[in-house]
Amino acid sequence: MPGLQHKYDSTALFLVSNVCGCICRYCFRKRIFINKNEEVVFDLDKALDYIGSHKEINNVLLTGGDPLMLPTEKLDYVLGKLRSFDHVKIIRIGSKMPAFNPRRIIDDPSLIEMTKKYSLNDRKIYYIVHFNHVNELTETAVKALNMLMKAGAILCNQTPLIRGVNDNPNDLGALFNKLSYIGVPPYYVFQCRPTLANKDFAVPVEEGYKIFEKARSKGSGLAKRARFTMSHSTGKIEIVGLTEKEIFFKYHRAEDNEDASRFMMYKRNPDAYWLDDYDDKMRDEKLMF
Repeated sequence: MPGLQHKYDSTALFLVSNVCGCICRYCFRKRIFINKNEEVVFDLDKALDYIGSHKEINNVLLTGGDPLMLPTEKLDYVLGKLRSFDHVKIIRIGSKMPAFNPRRIIDDPSLIEMTKKYSLNDRKIYYIVHFNHVNELTETAVKALNMLMKAGAILCNQTPLIRGVNDNPNDLGALFNKLSYIGVPPYYVFQCRPTLANKDFAVPVEEGYKIFEKARSKGSGLAKRARFTMSHSTGKIEIVGLTEKEIFFKYHRAEDNEDASRFMMYKRNPDAYWLDDYDDKMRDEKLMF
């Protein structure tokens, strides 16, 4: 139904209606704000009823835009409805707000109380935060992150690899390390999707993988937990390795169950920005598990 992406055991709920979305220029979701389309939730109660009636859904992602652009009262309503469904075990809130405006968290006690109310011992609230550079982890931002964690939330960080921002091992490694010191695990580093006018922000896949691996080498195991992935139309694909002549991919999450854990090897192409830029497939097989 509109506003929902229901794959596997999870669904994404795009909370864009009545939200002045915080649009990241490099993000493919900016299309949501340009034309009316079926990804936006216009009937929130209908969307929540859909989740409630599909018992196979065990986690829900609130995204947008930015859910923390909503008044806490409205977000509380959404979380309360989701928590009334026993089969929804995880609620994820994707937000740039802790980096962009941490005072949204610090100055709103009701947001902290809401988090405490719905992050239960056996069913957690996850905040998926978006810090792209270590300089965003200011004292104020760290205070906001700690307030959410003390309220019982689990925090993880994701970032795209962005040309001119974090496209070198020192900056990306520093981000991984400081996140690990705070207790916010690095979650995903995304290959920048080659959408219209985004080329200036993108880094070729193989260059990006080298930056990513060198950055990971600068930290402890706790700072190494990120995966380098791309959100491809066929699923979430992890870039798992390079040799002198080959590059290796694995489906981390596949739209088609037949592709689950599929392992692919291509001849290297230093000019490739996306999986579709690789033409010379050398090996393709489903892993046994």
